[in-house]
Amino acid sequence: MSAAKDRSRPPGGKVLVAGIGNIFLGDDAFGVETVRALTGRRLPAHVEAVDIGVRGVHLAYQVLEGYDTLILVDATARGEAPGTLYVIEHDGAEAEGEAPPGAVLDGHRMTPDTVLALLGTLCAGTGGQPPRRTLVLGCEPASVEEGIGLSPPVAAAVPEAVRMIEELLRADDPGESAPRATVGEAAK
Repeated sequence: MSAAKDRSRPPGGKVLVAGIGNIFLGDDAFGVETVRALTGRRLPAHVEAVDIGVRGVHLAYQVLEGYDTLILVDATARGEAPGTLYVIEHDGAEAEGEAPPGAVLDGHRMTPDTVLALLGTLCAGTGGQPPRRTLVLGCEPASVEEGIGLSPPVAAAVPEAVRMIEELLRADDPGESAPRATVGEAAK
């Protein structure tokens, strides 16, 4: 079995929480603002929280440094009410070793899927190993039009997102179901 496909590492290694987004596009800044709020909290020594912003290529190379778990925090449109939070477990099988067909690497327009595909390609080329577990904590945006500042429902979701990240960091069981919540509502 190749190193890139070996997911048998035990949990409990280094964790990278990466805030993704463009602060000049309204709610697209959700990931950046959530990681800023998270960095004000006390985190375990094995957890690193980083504001990646729009530097997707940088993220892919940083992940090669060896993280057991990667948590991407980003605005994620899925058709729910603005401010709805999602935790999505990424199945690395579809991105491993393969960039999207016809993908042009633009370091300022890389979506999490593109970053993960690039990471798979880099791991295959370098013999590196992707994280054992990759999660996306997404928030339904109200607007990603030009402008600085989060919309009220997305801004209200930031503290709940921080709580959810802390819960994910405490979870000992990688198979534990991920939380999903809308600010102002009980977890669904």
